Amino acid sequence: MSEPAGPETPHPTQGLNDTVHHRTRLGIMAVLHETDRAEFGYLRDTLNLTDGNLSRHLRTLEQAGYIEIHKGYHGRRPRTWLSLTTEGSRALAEELAALRDLVARLDGTTDSK
Repeated sequence: MSEPAGPETPHPTQGLNDTVHHRTRLGIMAVLHETDRAEFGYLRDTLNLTDGNLSRHLRTLEQAGYIEIHKGYHGRRPRTWLSLTTEGSRALAEELAALRDLVARLDGTTDSK
C-alpha cells in the first residue's frame, strides 16, 4: 500500500463541489450534459423525481449559475426547458475529475505529481 499523501496534497474529497455533488443535482447536470437541453418532464421522469423536488434542485443549480431555465410553449401547452451553462459544464467536469482522483487514490493507482 502506498504512503498517504502529505498535508501539502489536499485530499481528493476537498475538490468535491457541495452544490454539484448532491445525487439529484449531479443527475440533473449529467442528463443536461448528455442531452444539451431537456424538458422539465423528461428530467422528472428520467430521475424519478416529483415536480416539487425537481423544482427545488433546479432553483439551487440556477442560483449557482450552473443551469439556465427557458420557458415557452409547445403548441398551446407551457413547457420548461433546461440547459447547462458554461459554468455548469466546468463545475461538472471538475466534480468528475475530483471523483476520478478519489477512485484512483482508493484503488492505489494515483500517479506522483
